[in-house]
Amino acid sequence: MTGSYETIRLTTDPKGVAHLVLNRPDNHNAINAAMIRELTDVTGLLATDPAIRAVVLSSSGNSFCAGGDLSWMREQFDATRAARIAEATNLGAMLRLIDGLPKLVIAVIQGATYGGGVGLACVCDIVLAAPEAKFALTETKLGLIPATIAPYLVSRLGHGNARRFALNAGPISAEEARAIGLVSEVHPLHELSHAMERQLALALNAAPGAVAAAKQLLGNVAAGTISLSETVDALADRWESEEARRGIESFFAKQRPPWAP
Repeated sequence: MTGSYETIRLTTDPKGVAHLVLNRPDNHNAINAAMIRELTDVTGLLATDPAIRAVVLSSSGNSFCAGGDLSWMREQFDATRAARIAEATNLGAMLRLIDGLPKLVIAVIQGATYGGGVGLACVCDIVLAAPEAKFALTETKLGLIPATIAPYLVSRLGHGNARRFALNAGPISAEEARAIGLVSEVHPLHELSHAMERQLALALNAAPGAVAAAKQLLGNVAAGTISLSETVDALADRWESEEARRGIESFFAKQRPPWAP
């Protein structure tokens, strides 16, 4: 799968890994209406493509994502309330789609990550960052609030860390971001690709249906929308799946399961 886009690049490899690159380096990969639209479209394609096993979200240039594009923000300032609500809804829907992707999503962050860029990091399953990366929620400096990313911010960091991070608008380092749960691992810039490959190797050994089911289950648990009986039913469903049967048989036969590379 490849695509022609204005603000992103999409490539796939034979292993079933989709590489999704934010590609507005001259604008620090800031989010605008076109990027929201293109990320929404491509996420929908990735979600329904059985050949895609994992997604890597990265960016071109020195910044990961500087948040909202200045021109786009000016347009919101001059827009009607209905237009602002529509744009915010589009942004929220895009984040929800990435958050709900039934694949493992790895973010690779090499530089500045602000505002909506932090939101993008929060909806990824694993976040790998270089020591040079900086993170900030600067909305309150502008008299705004990180509203559309707030559900993912609290889910990722917890209520207390989210408040400390969002309310003072100050930047934090990659190591500080790791300490509060935003970043999974910190590696020197030249080792980020190796760290990514290690995570992908683990992901490709996991059964794709089980990954999707586990991700949905964990999301429901975090949201408080699942009961004990539903967790038990979810496990029973997996025991009865063809994927589990073949996985268990492969384990006892000391063979690689059919989905492993």
